[in-house]
Amino acid sequence: MHFDLVDLGLFRHVVEAGSITRGAERAHLALAAASTRIRGMEEAIGAKLLLRTRLGVTPTAAGRTLLSHARTILAQAERLREDLGAFVGGLAGEIKVLSNTNALTGFLPEVLGTFLARHPNISVEIEERLSDEIVGLVAEGVAEIGIVAGTVETARLETYPFATDRFVVVAARSHPLAGRGSIPFAEVMGLDFVGLDRASALQRFLAVKAARAGRALRLRVQLRSFDAVCRMVEAGVGIGIVPETTARLAQKTSDIVVVALDDPWAVRDLTICLRSYRALAPSSRLLVDLMRDWQGRPPAPVGQ
Repeated sequence: MHFDLVDLGLFRHVVEAGSITRGAERAHLALAAASTRIRGMEEAIGAKLLLRTRLGVTPTAAGRTLLSHARTILAQAERLREDLGAFVGGLAGEIKVLSNTNALTGFLPEVLGTFLARHPNISVEIEERLSDEIVGLVAEGVAEIGIVAGTVETARLETYPFATDRFVVVAARSHPLAGRGSIPFAEVMGLDFVGLDRASALQRFLAVKAARAGRALRLRVQLRSFDAVCRMVEAGVGIGIVPETTARLAQKTSDIVVVALDDPWAVRDLTICLRSYRALAPSSRLLVDLMRDWQGRPPAPVGQ
């Protein structure tokens, strides 16, 4: 049997996305071409690699074996590219980072702006996930670097502190909450909310918190960015919950107020998690070094 790197990369993307269609998109292949490649791999092996259902695809036992080897081979190929890149214009490579919503919106843009300016031949792919999902995916080798909430159990992964932020409520200046200095999440669950798409990591996190209290959030509008949430909040559609770093930036251009959440989970220590710092690719090690040195200091208390 013969598989090239495109085959192996496609198969990894399909399994990680849980869909041949989304896997093909990630691999930059047409759906028909991707399906033909997967079928050819199954014929070469003589066994099914994927279980296909209405909900997507999952790997068979043979598929899981192939996935494990594919990740190893692809990582080695990437390491080879990086090592040779040092001889042809400097370090090169592609880094995959899994991040929770807080880090993705509040801290990573500035860090990555600095990193990419220093290393023009390195690219970074970022995927937003829930913190507990990130731990499992980093452990499996889906990505070398994860950024998670400090409260999440990271098992045997190596961890390093990154930054601290907190979730806050944003409301229009005319909203009844505008005069409050702080409020518990339980008091706002029955209000109209402006939120992110239900598939977003933060929205799923808040939905779980509400469900544990026997409630459901009243999402009036679902958007794709915190900036859009703050603009809709300013228009009086409802309240929102966003990272304080985002809320403070939005206050410069929007007429909104920021109200602290009293709940302990609202304060979020952000942690870098890895399988092994020593085993990181050179480009990934450079990014981790920058993040570890980054001064993600705790924000000042709300109202200051």
